[in-house]
Formats: sequence, C-alpha cells, structure tokens
Amino acid sequence: MECPLDGTTLEIRTIDALRVEECTLCRGLWFDGDELQKALAEADPDIAWLDFELWSDRKFFNVEWSSRECPQCGQFMAAISYAGSGVTVDYCTAGHGTWLDKGEFDAIIASLEGEIVTRDVSDYIKSSLEEAKEILIGDKGFVSEWKDFLTVTRLLQYRVLAENPKVAELLVALQRSTPFK
Repeated sequence: MECPLDGTTLEIRTIDALRVEECTLCRGLWFDGDELQKALAEADPDIAWLDFELWSDRKFFNVEWSSRECPQCGQFMAAISYAGSGVTVDYCTAGHGTWLDKGEFDAIIASLEGEIVTRDVSDYIKSSLEEAKEILIGDKGFVSEWKDFLTVTRLLQYRVLAENPKVAELLVALQRSTPFK
C-alpha cells in the first residue's frame, strides 16, 4: 500500500501488540478496519470505554470530503474532525480503515485522557449506568462490556476521592486503625 499523502510505500509498525502501516517519510499511520479503536485501547486501557467511534454521535463530528485516497480501494476518503480532539482523520467510507497524520494518534489519546480527568462524579455515575446497560445489550460482547464497566466504576471511585479529600483521609485512617493487616 502507498501513503495517501506522499505515495511512499507503507511499512509495518507495531503499536503495542497491534501491527499497523506507517509512512517512513511523513510518519502517517494507516489503521485497517477497526484497528484504530484497538490501538487506542492498547495505548491506554482507561480510555477504551470511551469508544472513540467516528460515527457514534453526529453532534461531535464534522465531515467533509478529503483530497486523500484510500490506500486499499483508491476512493476518496472522508475527512472527519472529531469533537474537541483537534484532530481531523481521513476515513475510508467503504470501511477499509483510517489514516492519521503524524502526531494525530497521540493527540487523540491526549484528548480522550483529558476527557477522563474533566468528568465529574455525576458524569461517572451516568456513564456507570450506561456501561451497566451495555453489559446486557452491548454489541462488543460480555467480557469487553464488563471490562468497560469495571474501568468506569474504578474511575468513579477515583473521582469521588479527588472531589472529596476528607473521604480519602477517612479511608486511610480506617485502614491504618484496623487490626486486620
């Protein structure tokens, strides 16, 4: 396959356990099919439950036609600006994959991590309920949905303690005073 930006032959690069194609000239990355979602989850498991899905909510993205062609089918891709990430990805509308320019993968991760730390307790409670519902009706499978639920509830615990330092102090004091160690 060739780079949609400069025509250079793409070479295999490993991101954690996932093999993707990279342009050695511009350092752009090609993610086949749903590899982008998998790579994001591998890079930071805490953001996996956020489901960075390009088409999930119309109010969060803007779509235009890209001047770049899909390296697999040669059709023009869609340029999708997603939410507050500051990133515009090129997406093959036939579902072959997603192209990210140099630095965009890290920018998406930073944006999703920023979303995690800016949520408050009520956001996490709502997300916990949504994830509990996904365990029953979600399309990712029970184990995946269960992992997402556990992640959200763990992050909820962290947020409760961050917003209520007195509770954290009380829990530490209780732990130190217990005879069971």
